[in-house]
Amino acid sequence: MTDTQTTSPLRVAVIGARGRMGSQAVEAIGNAPDMEAVAQIGRGDSLDAMLEANATHMVDLSVPSATADNVAFAIEHGIHAVVGATGWDADRLAAVRTQLEDQPEVGVLIAPNFALGAVLAAQFAAQAAPYFESVEVIEMHHPDKVDAPSGTADRTARMIAQARAEAGRTPSPDATETDPHGARGAMVDDVHVHAVRLRGLVAHQEVLLGGEGEMLTIRHDSFDRVSFMSGVLLGLRTVAQRPGLTHGLEGYLDLGA
Repeated sequence: MTDTQTTSPLRVAVIGARGRMGSQAVEAIGNAPDMEAVAQIGRGDSLDAMLEANATHMVDLSVPSATADNVAFAIEHGIHAVVGATGWDADRLAAVRTQLEDQPEVGVLIAPNFALGAVLAAQFAAQAAPYFESVEVIEMHHPDKVDAPSGTADRTARMIAQARAEAGRTPSPDATETDPHGARGAMVDDVHVHAVRLRGLVAHQEVLLGGEGEMLTIRHDSFDRVSFMSGVLLGLRTVAQRPGLTHGLEGYLDLGA
């Protein structure tokens, strides 16, 4: 019995299955020998399809406005959840932790980015940030992206700010007194973040770190959405072994941090 359970494919429901990321995930799951896409749920479809298909895992690649309800449904029914939508602030994460108190065996991963290179780049930037006087983030995406800054840029900036605060670093110097058009970009926890929307791009981010006489650039480029699939599959394979909430795919990586 134990051997059968261990080798049975993961039964995965894909939410947002007809979108660009979701359709890519359906294909990647279909090509993985250890999992099966048992339900493909699009806009307007009932979440009950997950129950009818006996799904054990859910991957949500839909829109930010829907993900909170989708995760709540998964937790209620004991389904492990891997979530790629952005917009998860502290209050929404706290609500998930509260829901999980009644289902302590369920694992939930909420990841702003599934590209392993992007996750590593953000981690490296946070490690380097305390050693430089100045730091700014530039994120570049296709013009169909509905949110700005990107979830990856927001999380990167917060990780950088936390690392600098813990090291006793003050915010980056900036003598700007007037900026009526917002040319200096958004401020995320004292870190400037700039968003570019340009046809031809997919997902790209640079972190610029400046010191006296030098600059370090940490950049990641996703040229195709297939770059996100290794992280999606890693999340699905790991989430059941990590009960509770994990925010950020780096929580599933052994980064020695």
